[in-house]
Parts: sequence; C-alpha cells; structure tokens
Amino acid sequence: MSGLPCSRLNLPRRCMQQTSVRLFNFRHNKRVMSELKPCKVCNFTRQQSYGLVVPSLDQLKIKGSESLGFSPSTSVSVVLEDDGTIVEDEAYFLCLPTNTKFMLLHEKETWAPLRRIDGGTAWMTRESVNLESDAVDSSVSGIEPWFYLAQQLKKDLASIILMSEAELQTLVDVPCLELASALGFPERKALNLQDTLQRVLDRREEERQSKELLQLYLKAVEREDSQEAEPRNDGSGDGDVTDGLAVDPASGFMSRTLMVLKGKTSPETRLSNEELQMVVNKGARAMEQVLGWDSERTLVLLQACEEQLSRRLQQVQAIQDLRSHTQQQDSTQPSDKSQATQAKRMKT
Repeated sequence: MSGLPCSRLNLPRRCMQQTSVRLFNFRHNKRVMSELKPCKVCNFTRQQSYGLVVPSLDQLKIKGSESLGFSPSTSVSVVLEDDGTIVEDEAYFLCLPTNTKFMLLHEKETWAPLRRIDGGTAWMTRESVNLESDAVDSSVSGIEPWFYLAQQLKKDLASIILMSEAELQTLVDVPCLELASALGFPERKALNLQDTLQRVLDRREEERQSKELLQLYLKAVEREDSQEAEPRNDGSGDGDVTDGLAVDPASGFMSRTLMVLKGKTSPETRLSNEELQMVVNKGARAMEQVLGWDSERTLVLLQACEEQLSRRLQQVQAIQDLRSHTQQQDSTQPSDKSQATQAKRMKT
C-alpha cells in the first residue's frame, strides 16, 4: 500500500465529497422548487390570462401586474377567479392548490362571476361568446344554451339583473315545463318567474324608449333655437360587423361594443357589467380618444354608465338582503312551532 500513488489513495474521498455536493444541490433545488407555486392570473374581464411560478403572494402581485401590463405604481388586490374570495393572508395563499387561478383588481374594479355574455348586442348576431376559451360548445354537448342560464338562476336569482336582454328573452321563450324541470321548481313558480323576466324586459324597453323620446325632444328644441342642424357623424353608418367579437388593440373593447357606444341611443342599457366597468375605468380623456367625441358628450356617457352600474349593484344587494332576511325567518319558524307544541303538551 505504501508503494501506491497518493492520488489513488485520495480517490475514494474525492468521490464521496463530489457525491455529497451533488446530493446537497439536489436537495436544495428540490426545496426551492417546492416553495414555488405554479398559478394563473387574469384581469377582471378575463380576456388576459397568464401562467406564473411565484414563491409568495407579494411576488404574485408584482409578476402578475407585469404580465397584465399594470403600472408598477398601481396597487392591486388578489381574489380567487372562481368565487371572488379575497386573498390577503400569506399562509392561506400557500395552502391553495397548484394552478389556482387568481384575478388581479384595481381599486375601482370589482369581481363578477363568469357567465355567457353578448354585451347587450344580440341585435348584431345570434351568437354569444364565453370569455373562457375552454368552455363547452352547446352544439357539441347537446345541451341547450338556456339550460346554463337556468342553472345560474337556480344558484342566485339576483343574477337576473346582470343578464342581457337576449339572455332574458331566451329564458322567457323556454317551455314552462322544461324550465321548471331544470330549476327544480313547481310549474306555477316557473311560470311566475317567466312573468318576472318579461316585466324586466318591458321595463328596460320602456326606459330606453323614454330616453329616446327625451333626446328627440331636446334635438328638436335645439334645431328650433339654432335653425341650423349640424351633420351628425357618430359612426352609425354601414360597417363590417362580421368581426364583431374581435378586440380593438388600441382601446381594448370588442369592436361591436364600440359600435353600441357610437351607434345606439342609451348604450349603457345594452352593455354588460364588465363593459360598463371598462368604460368607467377608462375615464373621460381616454374615452374621448376612443370614441372621437367632445368632452361634454363623453362625460354624459360616463355619467350614464356609472349610474347604470351603480343601479344594478344596488338591486343585486337589495335582493341578496331580502333573501338572507327570508332565510332567517324560515329558520326561526320551526323553533316557534316546536315551542308551541311543547306548551300544548304541558297543558294536557
């Protein structure tokens, strides 16, 4: 053994050292990878969605804001995309499963449930679009489109306020027996629901007609005062509506949404909550550039959109309060009946 070279004697020790270093690096990399959480982020319209790998909630906000194109100085809040649960606690974030989808919201943005929308523009096309790319096509699944709307009503009747006119009309046209079966309601209750949906449609139409009449009257007075009507160029001429679902890269709106804003009276009654929120968030100066209008006309539109959005949210809140109050009453009635029964037994 004394005649062997020194390098051969140190060979086993060197191999053990290299093996230890490799094992340490493997464990370290495994620990680092276990701390990273794969997840998804989207904006409040769900039109933008990105996959991220982050170690913490703060990094999710930073990287998510960069991916969605938010300003670094803009503060954002994080909610779960599927139900709107606010995520503020770091421990809760780490407990969520991998590939959880989050939604980043600005200060004025609010979470809304995913639903089939047409933006109140069913007068252009019969087809509606689902913002989720992996939605199931009803023509392939064999399920009628109204069934999904009925399931939405079954979960929350307040969603009537958030539905477009085309969606309301779809539910009104469904045979009463089929609607009752889908909702699990008695036939009489389903019929009353369809009557309520029809009244909502009629009220929206009355509001639109009243605004149109008022606008016609104001225009007539203006013509009499000025005796000279300026030509109106509001982009309501014939256009190509075949690509109405395409998103305009400059404004971020769908092209048919822009056509509703420019070419229809009382456009705020024809837009969905998501589109109303987008108009409000854009602000007056940005909407002036998008629509090519003067500041006064743009401010009138923004005010109408804010009032319409606020009115819808107030109606939803009122219905939810009424439902919770009704549930409380229903829960107290059995206890009252049991007390009365016990009192009768004591008397006997």
